[in-house]
Amino acid sequence: MSILWQGSWTTRIRIGSGLVLFLFALLHFINLGLGLISPDWMEVFQTGRQYVTHSAPGTVILYAAFLAHIGLAIVSLAARRTLKMPIWEATQIALGLAVPFLLIKHIVHARMAHKMFAVNIDYGYVSVLLWNTADGVWQSVLLLIVWVHGCMGLHFWLRVTKWWKRWIPVMTSVAVLVPAFALAGFLTEGRRMLELFAQQETRASEMERFNFPEPAEFNTLIATADYILYGFWAILIASALFFLGRKLTNKRHSVRISYVDGPEVSSPKGPTLLEISRANGIPHTALCGGRGRCTTCRVVIEDGADLLHPPSTAEARSLAAVNAPPNARLACQIKPTNPLTVFRVFRPDGKRGRAHASQGSEQRLAVMFLDMRGFTARTTGQLPYDVVFLLNRFFDAVVPSIVGADGSIDKYLGDGLMAVFECKTESESAKAALKAAAGISSALITFNRGLAAEGVDKVAIGIGIHLGEVVIGEIGAAGNAPRTLIGNTVNTASRLESKTKDLEVELLVSEPLLLAAGHATDHLDMITPELRGVTRPLNVLAVKSGAALFEILEPKTGVAAEVMPAEI
Repeated sequence: MSILWQGSWTTRIRIGSGLVLFLFALLHFINLGLGLISPDWMEVFQTGRQYVTHSAPGTVILYAAFLAHIGLAIVSLAARRTLKMPIWEATQIALGLAVPFLLIKHIVHARMAHKMFAVNIDYGYVSVLLWNTADGVWQSVLLLIVWVHGCMGLHFWLRVTKWWKRWIPVMTSVAVLVPAFALAGFLTEGRRMLELFAQQETRASEMERFNFPEPAEFNTLIATADYILYGFWAILIASALFFLGRKLTNKRHSVRISYVDGPEVSSPKGPTLLEISRANGIPHTALCGGRGRCTTCRVVIEDGADLLHPPSTAEARSLAAVNAPPNARLACQIKPTNPLTVFRVFRPDGKRGRAHASQGSEQRLAVMFLDMRGFTARTTGQLPYDVVFLLNRFFDAVVPSIVGADGSIDKYLGDGLMAVFECKTESESAKAALKAAAGISSALITFNRGLAAEGVDKVAIGIGIHLGEVVIGEIGAAGNAPRTLIGNTVNTASRLESKTKDLEVELLVSEPLLLAAGHATDHLDMITPELRGVTRPLNVLAVKSGAALFEILEPKTGVAAEVMPAEI
């Protein structure tokens, strides 16, 4: 199952219904914005849109999504054991609850007016109805509330993916433009309709075209909206009473929770462990907001695990995905009824950003390992200062090729280094790694000429580059945890660099990196070396001198193609 759909069935319904409503709102706002360009475009788009949304299936899906989304939100809120939550979550809930209060009037005076009195509810009618009124201001506010609430939900849903982070700047721009476009279209259409209604000869024809409601019909619509609002108020009050009732009841029964390296607290029975942590001000990481869609809130139950309810299918699947031990559970899914002693696997230390960065992020990137050959033998008997001087001259020569290709040095490894190429796409990352490798080899040739002029033996190197999944995060104790990379991709790149010595070549490039960079490998003399610790066969390109890399990858003449085998 995709990471986007992990969680309980209620979570998946909330996500699905939210996507339906977000798509409806997006098309509605684009439709409204077309009034800025042409009323004809606005009408044509609305006709096509309503062909779907006003159909029987469309109506059922739309209203079912709305009722499911708001219903699950209210039920979830009433079932909470504490109202303590992150600011972003409280903001999203508050905006979501504000929507029905403003949307009910819109639905009644538009969709229900059409059904009850055959009113032609195109945007001209809505613009005239709202123009220069307090309701017009509130409907503009509703547009912004709906859009902000939807964008927040979309962001917190997609942020667990690998690609969302690089799209945030673009989508933020779109998120700002859409409501601005919609409001501009509303103002433009409103002014146009105001001019038509200001003229006696066109006013009557426009009212006839819209089948404008009579005063009695308006009174019916107003009363209908009021009744629905009263009903919604009753649901909210009932939910609040349910919440307060459970809180009072739960005070009579409490459970003791002991946190390893933390406090011991007593809490009413009923809340999840994550809610208990939040209610008592205990730092507890939960990147998905406690929805069971990640495992960052997981705990190891050191005492009392046998008295907990068994994990649900969704929780068991999530724990299995991270190879969690049998006594590990998700804090957002367990509701302690007996004393527990728990260890928080990912524990924030109170420093800004630590909780997120320490857990890492997964990306597909190119990784390079570089090593100077024969360094120990070369420097035996030399003074420490001379050794440091040589290393610094060497790194001064080769590192600019890495930095110039948008790479960065992750760490220096004595006489070598590890570099990573963090680009927007894996294709760009792969191309950058190839460019850096060729540049390093060319720079080394120049560097060795300088050494020869000084009567010093030339330097030989080995380079291994590979592309794949890496985890980037802070590794180490809080306050002293450098950012680094881990994963099989890093190990494989290191093994490729080591293998260059056995094969007596300067560079080994993995086939996944070549393909990601857009280079076909059919015409290349690929080999499959045995790499220690790498279980799956890996095709690689062996290059005698990295300076000739692009001549091998992209031979421009028959002569170049014939030279290629001699270079491998």
